[in-house]
Amino acid sequence: MYRLLKPLLFRLAPERAHHLTVQGLAATLSLPGVSDLFRRQYDFDDERLHRTVFGLPFPNPVGLAAGFDKDGKYYRDMSSLGFGFLELGTVTPRPQSGNPQPRLFRLPADRALINRMGFNNEGVDALARRLLRDGRPGMVVLGGNIGKNKDTPNEEATADYVHCFQKLFPLVDYFVVNVSSPNTPNLRALQDREPLTRLLTALQELNHQLTRSTQRPPVGLGRPGALWQEKPILLKIAPDLNEAQLDDILQIVSDTGIAGIIATNTTVAREPLKTDARKVAAIGNGGLSGAPLRRRSTEVIRYLYEQSGKQLQIIGVGGIDDVASAREKLAAGAQLIQLYSGMVYAGPGLVRNIKKSLVSSGVPSPS
Repeated sequence: MYRLLKPLLFRLAPERAHHLTVQGLAATLSLPGVSDLFRRQYDFDDERLHRTVFGLPFPNPVGLAAGFDKDGKYYRDMSSLGFGFLELGTVTPRPQSGNPQPRLFRLPADRALINRMGFNNEGVDALARRLLRDGRPGMVVLGGNIGKNKDTPNEEATADYVHCFQKLFPLVDYFVVNVSSPNTPNLRALQDREPLTRLLTALQELNHQLTRSTQRPPVGLGRPGALWQEKPILLKIAPDLNEAQLDDILQIVSDTGIAGIIATNTTVAREPLKTDARKVAAIGNGGLSGAPLRRRSTEVIRYLYEQSGKQLQIIGVGGIDDVASAREKLAAGAQLIQLYSGMVYAGPGLVRNIKKSLVSSGVPSPS
């Protein structure tokens, strides 16, 4: 079906096509019997896909990356496509409109996207209300990706992350600290060792406090029969860090005791690309995602995994648009993977294809 719709969608502006796609999916799934039909078409479950990472039970290792459903409007619908986990956000304390449009661009020759969305979202309160109202989609794991508002100075950024963490603590299974988007001015400066250590330490202390003060059966989206427990905190990093900076990241992970890393966010690099350089220059600033990011993202995963003594838990994302690129991330050391841009080009059947490959050929072991 997606093969038929894709040419039509690609005639529309990318952001409009995205909204029409997810709205159309939601409308279709609301029809009687369609949800079961979708699950038969797209889902593929096998106990060999189940795994425990960060202390959480994942039904399968293929997730939806942050940015696709920033406000939690479509997470129940997206769960029908067979994802094992869904990451919502990036969400900020206060609503913000993001950067001016157009801010999302396709590079079809490269199977890539450039975006400068700028954390456009309705704010953490709106996300929390939807999660409370709509509930959990089965046993799919939910992540909350949190950031700071554009007008919050970096020296006050910790308060923004703390606010989002408190609001979502009883509603999501893990948190992702996003300090690596290139589309919020000066945000990446928070990846430096001192401010990042300060930020993650504050969130870990809050994590401990909230866990101690809420040892009772959870409400809302809490897993049935479980007590609230400390939430795994992950750090999402840029692919543009050098080895010395990656070594700093490893030390920060060790010092703060966070659960792991998401590698990687989009890149500000523009090489190598098949798209005409003049067209790329005309698009301007933004983060590049998709197939051109595949190699660098895998390099970062492999470096972090090996330098950690093969102990670091990693979610791999960046350039996964077929079975081979998915298996490559796992072989480099990722325990879980996420999709976004690759699904725009390959369609939702990519989720099922990857899962079937992992069952039929086995999960590749890091070398």
